[in-house]
Amino acid sequence: MTVAPPLGLRVAGLAFRNPLVLASGTAGFGVEIDDVVDLDAVGGLSTKAVSVSPRAGNPPLRVSEFAGGMINAIGLANPGLDAVRTQYLPWMPAHHPGTRVLVNVVGNSIDEFATIVAALTNEAGVDGFELNVSCPNVKAGGLEFGADPEALAALVRGARAATDRPIFVKLSPTLGAGIADTARVAVDNGATGLTLVNTMPGLVVDTARRRPRISFGSGGISGPALLPIGVLATWRVSRALPNVPLIGLGGVSTADDALQYLLAGASLVGVGTAALRNPRAPERIARDLRRWAEREGVRDLRSIIGTLTWPS
Repeated sequence: MTVAPPLGLRVAGLAFRNPLVLASGTAGFGVEIDDVVDLDAVGGLSTKAVSVSPRAGNPPLRVSEFAGGMINAIGLANPGLDAVRTQYLPWMPAHHPGTRVLVNVVGNSIDEFATIVAALTNEAGVDGFELNVSCPNVKAGGLEFGADPEALAALVRGARAATDRPIFVKLSPTLGAGIADTARVAVDNGATGLTLVNTMPGLVVDTARRRPRISFGSGGISGPALLPIGVLATWRVSRALPNVPLIGLGGVSTADDALQYLLAGASLVGVGTAALRNPRAPERIARDLRRWAEREGVRDLRSIIGTLTWPS
């Protein structure tokens, strides 16, 4: 696929019609949302998380809105590797071949990540992978892979050995100022790029019942409240690793939100909660981005990426 100005661009060797990527967990595998979201209006999507074995996930209630966005604890529910490969992944290239697909990968151990990547690397329509390293490493007592540099390095090396396709590593905002160091570990061990950021841990209380809003108790915070956190993480990593492709993610609901990520150094921008609230949001954001580029005389979106000026 060729890229068309002003929004088309190449990232990690892949051509995207525009920088918008539907965030993992909000778009299924594409087929689930085809009747409500225009999949030809976005550049790509990150699939629902894929694990080796099927996962039932957490009991309901799994999702609840609050003033700043949404809290969720889905529990990485998915049909498992075999069903994804045979029943779900073939659909996107058959119906929307111009929309890039990154397979989001989860696992309980380092080996499980490599197993999934190896099994899917030659499947039609799989353009790359996104490794969710916010998962707990059960063999190491439950510490998140992304919080353990040695485990992260081994995980990324294993995935890289299993594929020559692009690999994005999705990092947690809880890493704070250390997120650039963690990003460097991922890149030094074979990651093509980073996704910044995953949801932020939080708790929303139902005061009438004096209980958490969702059945799991705590969950991941997404939506507008996450925007400044994601933009800061993107800026920190882009400064430390200026030539590494980044997917800026968290709180994007308007073209201005997307521009914040692009100016901070992201090449692609994720849209998640906004599309759940309004399935037409992704195409509206793409349309408004194009209008902005035309109004500002921007002929190539790459010319604005990472041009944020920091106060002196």
